[in-house]
Amino acid sequence: MPELPRGARLGVDVGKARIGLAASDPDGLIASPVETVSRVLKVPTTAEGGQAVTADVARIAHEAAERFAAVVYVGLPRHLSGHEGAATADARGFAARLAREVAPVPVHLVDERMTTVTAHAHLRAAGKKTAKHRPVIDQAAAVIILQHALDVERTTADRAGEHVDA
Repeated sequence: MPELPRGARLGVDVGKARIGLAASDPDGLIASPVETVSRVLKVPTTAEGGQAVTADVARIAHEAAERFAAVVYVGLPRHLSGHEGAATADARGFAARLAREVAPVPVHLVDERMTTVTAHAHLRAAGKKTAKHRPVIDQAAAVIILQHALDVERTTADRAGEHVDA
């Protein structure tokens, strides 16, 4: 099996108010939390009629550049049935804007069903009180998204998820 290029991978959990960010080591072995980024909901347009780069996208793009990221994985929230809804469309739009900003670094969408529930369970198991989950839950979900993608990479020797065109 051919090996994937070396480089950190980023995991992104897009929420309504906050975005969780996680990163891996350059060998793609372990996902770790990085930070929680405030979400920008209104995307301004440029003078040419395109979409301006928002602070949240710019922050993640900066992190990708700083870490020499090989790929960015964005969680794709689907219903348990597998169907897509409003949150899915929002994540797809965010991923497309991010892909334009980080190109030529590839962006992939990966299924994130149940990641927030799993993140809450992990935090409870670690002894964190539920009231203290809010500041870190998005990062914990991003870690789960990224670790799943890393596991898929190791199993298949290919990138996980659906490629997003820049």
